[in-house]
Amino acid sequence: MFGFLRTNKKEQNSVATDVVEPSKNEKLAEAPVQETGKPLISALSKSREGLWGRIKGLFSLSKKVDEETLAEMEAILIGADVGVATTAELLESTREEVKAGRDVSAEAFREALKSKMMAILAGSHFDTPVRREDGPSVVLVIGVNGVGKTTTIGKIAKRWRSEGRSLLLCAADTFRAAAVEQLIMWGERVGAPVVYGAENAKPATVVFDGITRGQKENFDVVMIDTAGRLHNKQNLMSELEGIKNSLQRHQASAPHEVWLVVDGATGQNALIQAREFNNIAKLTGLIVTKLDGTAKGGIVLAIARELQIPIRFIGVGEGAEDLRPFVPREFVDAILGDVDSYTLQEAEVSANAAKRRQRRS
Repeated sequence: MFGFLRTNKKEQNSVATDVVEPSKNEKLAEAPVQETGKPLISALSKSREGLWGRIKGLFSLSKKVDEETLAEMEAILIGADVGVATTAELLESTREEVKAGRDVSAEAFREALKSKMMAILAGSHFDTPVRREDGPSVVLVIGVNGVGKTTTIGKIAKRWRSEGRSLLLCAADTFRAAAVEQLIMWGERVGAPVVYGAENAKPATVVFDGITRGQKENFDVVMIDTAGRLHNKQNLMSELEGIKNSLQRHQASAPHEVWLVVDGATGQNALIQAREFNNIAKLTGLIVTKLDGTAKGGIVLAIARELQIPIRFIGVGEGAEDLRPFVPREFVDAILGDVDSYTLQEAEVSANAAKRRQRRS
């Protein structure tokens, strides 16, 4: 493991940062990052089955949507962490149809739901950043500990490196030695240098040296990993303000992106985090991780609607390729997919896998 530049506590905040360069034999990947082998409809199966699967079940029990059916739909959507206000918006047009005495089929309801979801998620598209006229694109990544923030940065770095961007990583989460070491490993893996400092050094000092190098060596992108603390808002606000000041001493327009990483499996707690961080840092994007293991995928809609913050990436697995750029239509199609046909496909794959295992044994 790479060592830190260590000093005694009196000297820590005054010592210059260090840089870990990628290995000389580390080559920039020529092929683009491959998407996850399984389709998104499979990765989001728990959320889909908990939402559209249950709603479709209502239609199989009743030929007509009435107030009682709408109440059941509300419960299903809220249970998927779509949220009360977002649920009301999603069901608005269907409720009007019911009040007017018109029949609503399952397909018509799904199309209405899809249209509303797409409207909420509009604007989430994001292109890979490029070097700006005044220097590198600076992406500040924040979030509480445990959401996969540093790993997420590493996965994004791999993607952007494979797309040909020159990238500098800045380890400003100086309060957790493991976070710095983890980022250094990712830098070595993807071929990106990492700027880091003494343990417990001031994050602003590390960021200052990072942006200095980013400017001097004409990097396309500088990504900054920050400390994951929310329990003391004043400390967090002061820390982020110090980072911002360090950046703007070299590049007045920075940071250009401020992204929050949240754990999708925490449901409404992710919304609370997004609300709190947005009050402090004025977020420009969200990354929602761990969506493959939860039925709470509706939280993506709740956050996007309430805070009007674009979703940049979603995490649907452990592999680097499982952090996917967020595409609203792909997400909505996966959530509202045809459960029956998918279940048959899944069963067929499982059966074929069992046959192969039997032949091997």
